[in-house]
Amino acid sequence: MSSSTSETQRADQTEGVEIRARDLTRRFGSHVAVDKLTLEVSPLTCFGLLGANGAGKTTFIRMVTGFLLPSDGELLVGGVSPAAYPDEVNKKLGFVMETSRLYPELRVIGLLNFLAGARGLSGAAARTAIEAVIERFHLEGVAKRLIGNLSKGYQQRVSLAQAFLHDPPLVIVDEPTGGLDPVQRGEVQEILRDLRGERTVVLCTHDLEEARSLTSRVAVLNAGKLVAAGDTQTVLGSSDTLALFASGDPAQATPETA
Repeated sequence: MSSSTSETQRADQTEGVEIRARDLTRRFGSHVAVDKLTLEVSPLTCFGLLGANGAGKTTFIRMVTGFLLPSDGELLVGGVSPAAYPDEVNKKLGFVMETSRLYPELRVIGLLNFLAGARGLSGAAARTAIEAVIERFHLEGVAKRLIGNLSKGYQQRVSLAQAFLHDPPLVIVDEPTGGLDPVQRGEVQEILRDLRGERTVVLCTHDLEEARSLTSRVAVLNAGKLVAAGDTQTVLGSSDTLALFASGDPAQATPETA
């Protein structure tokens, strides 16, 4: 790796990565999954993306990663279009998969070795990266075990670890605590809490308490539209229930607690 490349990556990690969407739209036939979404995620923010199943969160994330192309509008990740330059965007991006998408027949160390190679790491660089994530996510005791034999909590730690192998300045975490017991949930949330201010984090969740605990800013989607966005405490308040009144122009919708 050249010194200029290293300096660029260090700058990215210090500054985080910004996401900008303007009138972003994605259609599947006649169905509009994301509808003229205008949204900004500032660098180094822990940003919550909230909404029920079908709200458009996953479709938006798939466009950020370059997996899906927008039907209309503009999307930039670190100033780069994922649709035009997906490889460049993915070098800056770590994505925390659902645990079901891990390879259960592989050992933890085998999976990390495989994914390190897939991300262009080899030799001493790969070994250093793998050792770093094993230590960071406390996987020393399970590194040689089959992933399919691990608890859901440890599988989620492995999912987090693989996302950090290339030390990306942007990490997207999709429903990180779904299906975990209270102890496992707390452990994963503590790991995510430690990331705040270190890099840009986008947390997709429908758990309001999790969003309040981990994020500083949030956006709420409903039927593909943005219905609320801003400071977490302002948007979500402190009660256990969030009622979104989104009739009429969604830009005028306001959250209320009940």
